[in-house]
Amino acid sequence: QLQLVESGGGLVQPGGSLRLSCAASGFTLDDHAIGWFRQAPGKAREGVSCISRNRATAYYTNSVKGRFIITRDNSKNTAYLQMNSLKPEDTAVYYCAAEGGPNSFTRCIGGDMDYWGKGTLVTVSS
Repeated sequence: QLQLVESGGGLVQPGGSLRLSCAASGFTLDDHAIGWFRQAPGKAREGVSCISRNRATAYYTNSVKGRFIITRDNSKNTAYLQMNSLKPEDTAVYYCAAEGGPNSFTRCIGGDMDYWGKGTLVTVSS
């Protein structure tokens, strides 16, 4: 069964850090672009970050630039999102997704992904 499983969410105070993990099973991530997306209560899903197949290129939405870092470890079939200096407005369910087709990185930025995880909740609150 092909699936992505996120972990690492939780409650953190403003200014704190969390590292989200995205583990793939049933397929290999190394030939896929990987993205992180989030959906806050009452809001539409938004793209947070993407990383290309070869790790050469990364994208960040403006609101997380300089605070979040996306990485991947193909040997572990896992991707990560390091989130620093968290703000209350970062509160959301975070989803990872993978895309293996042509133009995968561009499609990731547009949210057009083949595989999606079920999400992990991040709450930033004092």
